[in-house]
Amino acid sequence: MTERRDVTLRGILAAVCTPFTPDGAAVDEEQIATQVDRLVQAGIHGLVPTGTTGEFTSLSIDEHKSVTEAYVRAAAGRVPVVSGVGALSTPKAIELAQHAEAVGADAIMLVPPFYDPLDFPALSRFVRDVAESISIPIVYYNVPGATGIRLDASQIAELGDIPGVDYLKDTSGDAVELAALLAGHADRITAFNGWDTLTFFGIASGAQASVWGLAGIAPEQAVALWEALAVRKDLDEARTLWPPLWALSAFLESVNYVAGVKAGLELIGQPAGPARAPVLALTQEQRQRLAELLDAVGARRGVSA
Repeated sequence: MTERRDVTLRGILAAVCTPFTPDGAAVDEEQIATQVDRLVQAGIHGLVPTGTTGEFTSLSIDEHKSVTEAYVRAAAGRVPVVSGVGALSTPKAIELAQHAEAVGADAIMLVPPFYDPLDFPALSRFVRDVAESISIPIVYYNVPGATGIRLDASQIAELGDIPGVDYLKDTSGDAVELAALLAGHADRITAFNGWDTLTFFGIASGAQASVWGLAGIAPEQAVALWEALAVRKDLDEARTLWPPLWALSAFLESVNYVAGVKAGLELIGQPAGPARAPVLALTQEQRQRLAELLDAVGARRGVSA
């Protein structure tokens, strides 16, 4: 049996983009280092590359591996790196998971195959097979809108009984099931919020982390919310901080998420290239609204209009 590695993940885990060259043809590894330094300096508690925000479906397997390596190298042990793993077959998922472990990732975030939805026995076997191939923890990525696999709290807890499946990123948007999981199954799997507009609810209900794409654009503000709500337990301060963050989160959920994040990075003076085709850039009207929302949270201080 694989000896499990104990890794503690908690706080604001930034779901980070994959920077591309201006034509979108290649990964910009220098920009990865720049982004990581900025986020670490802002107090982010961890990095999650090659997930949805990282456009993993547009990456070749070699690019996927190089992005993981670049983020691990840039983080240099300062914060944990959780490498997103998504593939349409078990062997490919295992290949990416084992590579992530070999190059120094602290955990993987595993999304199940997302074309032909698995039933629960097949899903459990898939997760177990990947877990048995590595020693680092798995964050199970619950995103039914993409996978077609909708689980209730008891099924997620059952996945948590698989050795190595220690964490959950919940991107279901189902606050009722998240509440049931946090209140009734916290001893079986550690839940993270992954639905932006439920961040306040998730943390206040006991989620041990938030995997948050917005945190790549407004890291100081995301960390400030965590500190107020999860650390100092100052509900009044957190309620003051949350409305502009909710508005920004709601906007990002209303457009193509990757296009929104990449436009946001450009608007704060940290361009990371375009989203890869077929994703289209935001319209000028959408960019203007995004700029206003970024101004409202204070993410564009020092950046000219």
